Amino acid sequence: MSRKPSRIVAAVGLLALGSTLVACASTSEAAAPLSGPSGSGADSHPEWKKYTFTIGDNGGDGSQELAKITGVFDNAPYKVKFARFTYGPPLVQAAASGDIDLGSVGDVPPITGAAKEYGFKIVAVNRSLTPDQALENIIVPKGSKLKTLKDLKGKRIAVPQGSSAHGLALNAIKSVGLGLKDVKLVFLDPAAGATAFNTGKVDAWSIWNPQSAIAVKNGARILAKGLPPIDQTSSYYVATDKSLKDPTKRAALTDVLKRLSREFAWAVKHPGKHAQALSREQGIPLADAKATLAAFRFRVTPVGKSDIAAEQKLADSFREAGQITKEVDVSSITDNLLPAGYDSSKLSVG
Repeated sequence: MSRKPSRIVAAVGLLALGSTLVACASTSEAAAPLSGPSGSGADSHPEWKKYTFTIGDNGGDGSQELAKITGVFDNAPYKVKFARFTYGPPLVQAAASGDIDLGSVGDVPPITGAAKEYGFKIVAVNRSLTPDQALENIIVPKGSKLKTLKDLKGKRIAVPQGSSAHGLALNAIKSVGLGLKDVKLVFLDPAAGATAFNTGKVDAWSIWNPQSAIAVKNGARILAKGLPPIDQTSSYYVATDKSLKDPTKRAALTDVLKRLSREFAWAVKHPGKHAQALSREQGIPLADAKATLAAFRFRVTPVGKSDIAAEQKLADSFREAGQITKEVDVSSITDNLLPAGYDSSKLSVG
């Protein structure tokens, strides 16, 4: 069926705004305090003291709690705060408007944001350390008669519009010769999608973890895993043009990104603490956080040619499917903050 070009759902906005973090972790709370990158303390860059950076937290990735546990920003010569988003598209829009300075999203939000000519750039990549495990899936309810992707013909699929799960749904049906005329994409944010899925108002749901894993634990079944070639297992950091165009602020923002990468590198080596952080941020039982921990184990690197190629292929697919109205040149919205060869998994973080 024909449809009008989709629109980014940006009305979700902020769910919570974290308080400013300045030496916020007490000695008893900090499991293993981390210093920032070498030479990035207050004494080294007094000109950064005027800055407060807002970090977009996409769905509770543990970054705010990990900052408290590790103390990674304690000696920073600037202040940071966190803003919570339910999914990627509103976060990208906030980055474009300057309401946040930096945030991590899936593979689709940068594409839909660029199609709207938002002012932001892709500045780094989160590469999964478990690339054989899907970060998102297309799932069907317990007792569903749907067995294969081809069975989705004529069915209703709940999808957060403009999200990575939107890309998974699009590529999954395309992989079996179906198009948007053959299925009904029902654009719902994650909370509304969960309600529709649990009450039988949709036949399938394209969604990420922990929602996918929790649904499966409760009886849902995975119809298609979000793995190559139909999906990426990487996510992307985006930053506002307002910060990137100011050389002094850009240098400070690079320091912010490196500190974030350090806390996640530490989390990989301390899975128990990481699970606790996810549990607190997402408001889910610790057992569920542990079950979905693999989705949040990654290494931070610069954007590479293969990343740009993968994003460009996805952008072209969205354009061909009429999900965006303008062609997107991914290379033009890429601006690496990290030096060549940077890899957070090689950091010494204890």
